[in-house]
Amino acid sequence: MLFNSIDFALFLPIVFLLYWMVGGSSLARRNLILLAASYLFYGWWDWRFLGLLAFSTAVDFAVGRAMESTAQQAKRKALLAISLIVNLGLLGFFKYFNFFAAEFAQAFSFLGMPMTTARLDIVLPVGISFYTFQTLSYSIDVYRGHMKPSRDPIAFAAYVAFFPQLVAGPIERATNLLPQFASLRVFDRAKATDGMRQMLWGLFKKVVIADNCAPHVHAVFSNHEAYSASTVALAAFLFGLQVYGDFSGYSDIAIGCARLFGFSLMRNFAYPLFARDIAEYWRRWNISVTTWFRDYVYVPLGGSRGPLLQRIRNTMIVFVVSGLWHGPNWTFMAWGALHGLYFLPQLISGTNRRFLGPIAPGRWLPTANEAARMLGTTVLVCIGHIFFLGTDMADVWATLGHLFSTSIWSIPEINAPALWPLIAMLFTMEWIARDHQHALERNGLSWRWPMRWAIYAALCFAIIMFMRTDEVPFFYFQF
Repeated sequence: MLFNSIDFALFLPIVFLLYWMVGGSSLARRNLILLAASYLFYGWWDWRFLGLLAFSTAVDFAVGRAMESTAQQAKRKALLAISLIVNLGLLGFFKYFNFFAAEFAQAFSFLGMPMTTARLDIVLPVGISFYTFQTLSYSIDVYRGHMKPSRDPIAFAAYVAFFPQLVAGPIERATNLLPQFASLRVFDRAKATDGMRQMLWGLFKKVVIADNCAPHVHAVFSNHEAYSASTVALAAFLFGLQVYGDFSGYSDIAIGCARLFGFSLMRNFAYPLFARDIAEYWRRWNISVTTWFRDYVYVPLGGSRGPLLQRIRNTMIVFVVSGLWHGPNWTFMAWGALHGLYFLPQLISGTNRRFLGPIAPGRWLPTANEAARMLGTTVLVCIGHIFFLGTDMADVWATLGHLFSTSIWSIPEINAPALWPLIAMLFTMEWIARDHQHALERNGLSWRWPMRWAIYAALCFAIIMFMRTDEVPFFYFQF
């Protein structure tokens, strides 16, 4: 079930009414309603994968309870290993089996021992990369003693399957979200209203920006040789807006939707379009995933402790693994490695935490230096998009070679006159609200009601006018 579908437009108010009216003051009944709704939501794609979700949930719930019953470190490590093997094993099988099998066979062929491997026709379960990491955070945090294991199977199952953020995040920490399922939520009209505003902005970014950038990006990168380098460069920029509008739009809808039910999810995007360097970009982009890799991969490797070479190693491992998380392709790992190389000069010079606050605080416009930094960061990120879009490394190198040809100085050939004002609206709204949680938070709170409702009406009108006739899945569903 897609957030941008008629099905969800009917599903959400029904669940909302059942939750607050039928659920009443019973915590167990409310959690059961959310669990049933979440399984219905997930099963709307393919009911067969509900068993996979339930199995992962059962394993981690049992692991947590077993950890509570023993103080022996060896047994606790063995239990954690069970959780890691089951969850990462399922993820590896469904997402990476064919890739590693093919690479294994190719390696033997290179050594003069040709072999064939079976290729399985595997359907990737929607959201498996997200809910796997969410359940793992629970097992790891229980093992570390950061939280007590859950004793309520319904609340735990609802935490794992919570439909607003189940299939594309934010990837919540158990320490933040699970306790919210253990306490009775009270309806807060102000939070629910703000959630509706955030959902509206997320829908605008998805339906109006992302879905209307996508056809131009596809047209250029499906046949980049036929276009000038400047057109390829502009398409790479539009791809960045497509992914940002799509992924951050999903997060906005998820966070806003959760507020309707009394839940607070972590922020996932903090205006990365205005980042002044790569380090700041990664602090603002897909925060739930980047902080997950920081807490559960980078820190266990040694983090920022130890000599410089060890810190460089840890950084590169995290970036390459985060690239692999996106999918079974060398292009994703190369994309991760490229961003790691971007990051290293700041790590070595100790400037990776230079920009921690919002840009241009208290000013309408950035300085020339800030604007130049934002432009430079955008260029680096757009070069990385070439790796993300390539079908294989040969395609990436061919595209990069074409990108740096003399036709880079020609006029781009993308003709989309209606798209540019919408993009300008995106940048303007997010720039105005860059020190707030989302673009409509400030506009919704500080502007007089005629202006507020004019903005809401304009966004609704744009969504209706520019919505594609077909339902377009969210980009990160494929990961």
